[in-house]
Amino acid sequence: MEADRSIWWWVAGMLAALAAAVAGYWYLTRPPAVTPPPPAVKAEPAPPPAPAEPAIEHPVEAVKQEAPPPAPLPALADSDSSLLSAISNLIGAKRAQEWIYPDGIVRRFVATIDNLPREKAAPRLMPAKPVGGPISVTGPGEALAIAPDNAARYAPYVQMLERVDAKQLAGIYLRYYPWFQQAYEELGYPKGYFNDRLVAVIDHLLAAPEPSEPILLTQPKVLYQYQDPQLEALSAGQKTLVRMGPDNARRVKAKLREVRREVTASPRK
Repeated sequence: MEADRSIWWWVAGMLAALAAAVAGYWYLTRPPAVTPPPPAVKAEPAPPPAPAEPAIEHPVEAVKQEAPPPAPLPALADSDSSLLSAISNLIGAKRAQEWIYPDGIVRRFVATIDNLPREKAAPRLMPAKPVGGPISVTGPGEALAIAPDNAARYAPYVQMLERVDAKQLAGIYLRYYPWFQQAYEELGYPKGYFNDRLVAVIDHLLAAPEPSEPILLTQPKVLYQYQDPQLEALSAGQKTLVRMGPDNARRVKAKLREVRREVTASPRK
């Protein structure tokens, strides 16, 4: 087979040489002719530029203050015990046991943060157990409203949150940040940056309205809804802040501002 291929290339070369000689002779003996201009070549449009990688607005490296470097983290699947221990040191072992789900803490936190600006946030994905008891209401018919004593249901959570040192809380988050980033990518954001999402959600919650009381309700079926369509159109996170009462909401927002300062390199504009 190799010999046949060599012969073919030798014959092809000879034919090419003969054609070149004939063409040269014809060129020398024929009268000169005007060479037509080459046909215009339509320029192909330049391909669109490749999409740029999302810019990171709040890199955690800009706010970390660790020396010496921490030990390597275990796998995300083995993160619960370490994180629950850190939370217990921050809020107390008893409260951590009563209020925090002990499994999938990082994934629950990441999913909940991502869902708070949306219409609904699934309770089954939340890292903290729900506030006990039903919502307290007052008044019949058009006067149906959230009762003033409903805010007391949230009081233990708000008081605990106020006692938490924002720097220590952010320190836990920054120490274990690779877990949060991994969980965020697994959630469906392979090019996303979780700290940017966290800051954006904090800003969204800080923008929640603070309506004057009473906050009127309707009950078309089993669940209550806000009479005010603008309140009813709020996200799940902003509705929670409205539902807990204006005083609680302001105290929670104050802590959110503290946390935001600790996980970013620049203050909120």
